[in-house]
Amino acid sequence: MSMSSSDNQPGPVDSYNLFTADPVLPTAVRREGGNTDLLTAFGAQVGSDEIREWARLANRNVPILHTHDRFGDRIDEVEYHPAYHSMLNLAVEAGIHCMRYEQPAGDGGYVTRNALMGLITQIEMGHGCPTSMTSAALTTLRYQPELAEIWEPLILSRNYEHQLRAPQHKSGVLIGMGMTEKQGGSDVRANTSTAVACNGGGPGGEYRLEGHKWFTSAPMCDAFLILAYAPKGMSCFLVPRVLPDGIRNSLRFMRLKDKLGNRSNASAELEFDDTAAWMVGEEGRGIPTIIEMVHSTRLDVANWGVSLMRQAVAQAGWHVAHRDAFGATLIDKPLMQNVLADLEVEVEAATLMITRLSGAHERMEIDERERTFARLATPVAKYWLTKQSTPVVREAMECVGGNGYVEDSIMPRLYREAPLNAIWEGAGNVIALDIGRAASRNPESVNVFLEELEQSRGKDAALDARLDALRSDFSQPIAEGDARRLVEKMAIAWAATLLVEHGDPVVSDAYFMSRVAGDHGSLFGTLPNSCELGVISRRAVPV
Repeated sequence: MSMSSSDNQPGPVDSYNLFTADPVLPTAVRREGGNTDLLTAFGAQVGSDEIREWARLANRNVPILHTHDRFGDRIDEVEYHPAYHSMLNLAVEAGIHCMRYEQPAGDGGYVTRNALMGLITQIEMGHGCPTSMTSAALTTLRYQPELAEIWEPLILSRNYEHQLRAPQHKSGVLIGMGMTEKQGGSDVRANTSTAVACNGGGPGGEYRLEGHKWFTSAPMCDAFLILAYAPKGMSCFLVPRVLPDGIRNSLRFMRLKDKLGNRSNASAELEFDDTAAWMVGEEGRGIPTIIEMVHSTRLDVANWGVSLMRQAVAQAGWHVAHRDAFGATLIDKPLMQNVLADLEVEVEAATLMITRLSGAHERMEIDERERTFARLATPVAKYWLTKQSTPVVREAMECVGGNGYVEDSIMPRLYREAPLNAIWEGAGNVIALDIGRAASRNPESVNVFLEELEQSRGKDAALDARLDALRSDFSQPIAEGDARRLVEKMAIAWAATLLVEHGDPVVSDAYFMSRVAGDHGSLFGTLPNSCELGVISRRAVPV
């Protein structure tokens, strides 16, 4: 790392290993069975100046929609800067989209893959969207074996080809997803897109679509899984961009969204105009068919919340460790120590939470208890980690000061990305209500979640009181208006148990004194002075 000391300006945080510099991730990944050797190599690669420059260019040069060619024919193509293709190529070659399928469940492939995703999205989050959807799509496509036979080998390929061609002429594909419509948003049952069968239809059969999608991210994908109404109800369909005969399917891109953040990744409004599609799964069961894909992408969105937090706090740590003010280095000033330590405590708790959840997803196919745990833990993590991301990144930006507010810094990009994760794959109310439904329809998921937390009973009196309160909350029906508060209680108790079992004692003590038993302020920088503030704050500095 470099620094210009003559003018008291810290140099950029560059060329460091994102994996080995993390104070908790390597041990957490190892505990869940992940491949730390692979992650060590990848952490050095994505922490390089070259990859950081790709990320900057991909976000400065936003995608451009071309609806027609120069002869007036519809082409509906999105043009991306080469740096964006470089980011996607790196992710695909690393197998982030397919690694979870390359080795048996329980062997650590999914844990490793999730850690890879967390590392690369510290640097650039936009390309994570198509990577995530492609990874998750195969679980849904396998409901229709004849379609999976065509698309699965291409999904499992580590070749990235961005050219638009029929699948039989490609060596690798990306798969997207389209659910929301303008009149319904998260309420997908309010969708109005319709599907009419060709030659009888049915599972695996061909249909023609009419309607629209209000948000379809990553419109460069080779195909999309979407929801539309067939005669027997809401159904799931595979919609390819190019048909087997090489003719482009009639997906009409109306415009690209002008978004606050996630600028490198296009999000399109599209219309179906006699669009060819093939039914996936049973007619009328579109939501249950696509829900496994949604659960997987929710895990990724929660992961991105953690990755943004980690990178923002690393940037803040580097700055205050190499900046003098008021007669001392900033990191040695008591109030700055408190702020940075408070942020680091939050990030380390979040890292333990997302890695434990990755382990549950790793083993859910072979361990029913892990599947049941993940059913409730996934929306809890999605809700909490994505919401905590925004205040953490904002406070980290303040640590860097004015230099963190200008576009030459990575901080504005991290800040713009942070709110999106709380919206993607279900905003806060949707997730909180989902937890309530899971608790009422599958009370065993509550029992398994609480039993995991109960393993830490007796370690701390305040935690025991929290666990007792949660038991009481779940002993009666959950009122809709109380759902958010309940999720917050679940998240804090879960994080506390992870820290008491696996965290560094100084970090665990700080979490308990502030979040569990203490009066933690609504903003960061309010840890008790009895915490080891100097030690904790130094853990945030990437070395």
